[in-house]
Amino acid sequence: MSDLILTPNIERSDDFYAELLAVHEGKTKEESDALNARLILILANHIGSRAVLSDALQAASSEAVSG
Repeated sequence: MSDLILTPNIERSDDFYAELLAVHEGKTKEESDALNARLILILANHIGSRAVLSDALQAASSEAVSG
């Protein structure tokens, strides 16, 4: 298992959340879905570690993780 961080770890998280919502404003569901897919792939590439990415997929699919 990797050292996947599941506790709050984003600096100025409220600002990030507002920015994330703002970038979706005015987009259709399909455009928002495509934006999310691009963001996921960009961040996955930045992370790079297959172990971390596999753990993140497992954590995201678990109902124990809350947002």
